[in-house]
Amino acid sequence: MKQDVIVIGGGPSGLMASIAAAKHGAQVLLIDKGNKLGRKLAISGGGRCNVTNRMEIQDLIAHIPGNGRFMHSPFSVFNNEDIIDYFEGLGIALKEEDRGRMFPVNNKATTVVETLLNQVRSLGVQIRTNTTVRTIEYENEAVKAVKLDNGELIQTSAVIVATGGKSVPHTGSTGDGYPWAEKAGHTITDLYPTEVPITSNERFIKEKKLQGVSLRDIELTVYNPKGKKIKTHDGDMIFTHFGISGPATLRCSQYVVKALKKFSTPTIKMEIDLFPKQSSESLFQEILSEVKDNPKKSLKNTLKGLAVERFLLFVYESLSIDSQLDSQSIPHDQLRAIVKMCKQFEIEVNGTLSIEKAFVTGGGVSIKEIEPKTMHSKKAEGLYFCGEVLDIHGYTGGYNITVAFSTGYTAGKSAAEHVLHR
Repeated sequence: MKQDVIVIGGGPSGLMASIAAAKHGAQVLLIDKGNKLGRKLAISGGGRCNVTNRMEIQDLIAHIPGNGRFMHSPFSVFNNEDIIDYFEGLGIALKEEDRGRMFPVNNKATTVVETLLNQVRSLGVQIRTNTTVRTIEYENEAVKAVKLDNGELIQTSAVIVATGGKSVPHTGSTGDGYPWAEKAGHTITDLYPTEVPITSNERFIKEKKLQGVSLRDIELTVYNPKGKKIKTHDGDMIFTHFGISGPATLRCSQYVVKALKKFSTPTIKMEIDLFPKQSSESLFQEILSEVKDNPKKSLKNTLKGLAVERFLLFVYESLSIDSQLDSQSIPHDQLRAIVKMCKQFEIEVNGTLSIEKAFVTGGGVSIKEIEPKTMHSKKAEGLYFCGEVLDIHGYTGGYNITVAFSTGYTAGKSAAEHVLHR
């Protein structure tokens, strides 16, 4: 039996593509190799599901460093405000948190997944789970059929590939869509981990001196080998047994990956500024005034509230300062050295965790070969792509899911129109 539209992959983009295609009148078959749909969605946002981000479109695009400009067209079809209206229209109340992140009021990703699945079913979308696609068959540079692993051929004139990247593979994203795209003549750009913890072989990391220490509202900077700033991000971070993690770290990770490759170097320097809103001089004066007010108190107790205690103890140890001494006996140059370490804490990093451990995949189907207004392939008629299989990636904070929903909706709508107006 021939299907109007076949969607491969039941993640955020695939679910939205199925809904949009069915809403626009197509008979839709949704195929997923896993036993249940929306697995990545169910764990997104720490299980709370950050459905989108309420920034202005320009700001939104600025937070999608991997080819964000491509998103102008899909956003003209279905943008972040449309996503908010869509979910609220289905009865999911949303709330806005810091940096524009939108969450369901009940903080349950499962509510979002269930609501989308109910919508898929109510629109009459056929669902086949535990079904693996072997390949897409093409004829005369047009989609002809989808071939399953069991040899079954399902005829169709429109296929939407929504198979995700290679990150978080236990949710089903294991790079299945790339060979099907290549078969149609598409280019797959280099794949690399983004939004991923960063690794370091620094002695203090190996010795776990700072493991578990969290730093809030810091600035983290990636430098090139000549000492020029590549990128700075603010936010929180944490030291781990292998390096560093946390939101600011994740945002810097792709720049570390690219710099190590570009400069063919084993390590790259990063720098942490614990007091980004304060100059070194004003921090020094603040410390000096504390010392003057508490001359007989030990340095350790005088500067107790300055930063996380374990971090400060590490600073004193690194600078060979006896923090039990009276604060008045500590020379000014040593106080300045403390300031320098707090403002310019250096860490040599040597890479990141693997792409499988990353939140997001960098690289994918080249966007130069995709029509942005429709998500249609420029290589094969009736072939569409959406979501993380494409060479588009954003920071964490609702940006990637916004890309998934927007490109998914655009692909679904376009595929339905393509089939019905032939």
